[in-house]
Amino acid sequence: MAAKLPVIPADDWAGWPDDKLLDLHVCQLGIGIEGSALEPRLAELDQDLHARGLDGFRPHFWLSDEWFTPDGVAGVAIPFYLAHPRLERLERAQMLEVEGGTPEWCMQILRHEAGHAIDNAYRLRLRRRRQQIFGPSYKAYPEYYTPRPYSKSFVLHLDSWYAQSHPDEDFAETFAVWLNPQSDWRVRYVDWPALKKLEYMDSLMHELANKPMLVHTRRKVDPIQSIRKTLRAHYERKRRHYGLLHPDFYDRDLRRLFSNRPEYAANMKAARFIARVRKDVRRMVASWTGEYQYTIDQVIEAMTRRANELNLRLTGPEERTKSDFLVLLTVQTMNYLHSGRHRVAL
Repeated sequence: MAAKLPVIPADDWAGWPDDKLLDLHVCQLGIGIEGSALEPRLAELDQDLHARGLDGFRPHFWLSDEWFTPDGVAGVAIPFYLAHPRLERLERAQMLEVEGGTPEWCMQILRHEAGHAIDNAYRLRLRRRRQQIFGPSYKAYPEYYTPRPYSKSFVLHLDSWYAQSHPDEDFAETFAVWLNPQSDWRVRYVDWPALKKLEYMDSLMHELANKPMLVHTRRKVDPIQSIRKTLRAHYERKRRHYGLLHPDFYDRDLRRLFSNRPEYAANMKAARFIARVRKDVRRMVASWTGEYQYTIDQVIEAMTRRANELNLRLTGPEERTKSDFLVLLTVQTMNYLHSGRHRVAL
């Protein structure tokens, strides 16, 4: 049996540089939900549930290495980096953004996960009508799914049209929209087929009002105390997961924007130009597509490398080229999006 690793108080490692912090094991992080920025977020979720009459539903929460709700458990795992600002900075440095790092984003994910948790707490997936409305829960999660961005049969809550990935995600997304006091779902979805799902959710939740949960286990799956991998290993795996899987065949598109013809030899190299606009275009495309900035950055990295290999240079004004490059990057990102892998790990 492996020896127990000592827990290091947060005050000790909060000032460490990234390279030293990455060698710390997850189970050594001396952090918890209590006293962290997560406390007011969870209090807000509790208020949302109370306002909807769901006082009998009391999910439990714990820190793990990602967002998820285990099958058969009326509880939610929250990624450890949200429990300490130093870990948020490390997450941003490693992944370029912090999933759930703003109060609004965190609440979006918490409401979604509460949908999974209430599904478990009352064994709702066993109900025939629930299966008729959303589809069978026993359907296997696909390795890939192709979203239909213009479909009105699903609510819009998390990025990447996540409700379309599986019946259980459709249920959780619909619950999140129903629960959000600012959603105004009766008006927002008035002419959508998805309204039928929201009306069913409204009826179902009124039926559950103040009823005690059927599932009482307080089991915690993969709490940080049991995760022995280092932060370095954690981020190496995470970057592989959100990296690119398709070949970087960008030559034709790059040659439409840039050129290696002799008359442009004195112009700025395309690789240098891309590096100059990288941060700005990455942020904009992430906002438009809902994709993880790390994924988009990998597309940019591959384009930069290929542009350098082809010795491509600017052929026109920088501002116009930037606009054209934004279009190219968006198209390539959407191609990746439609290949099926999505960043929301729930």
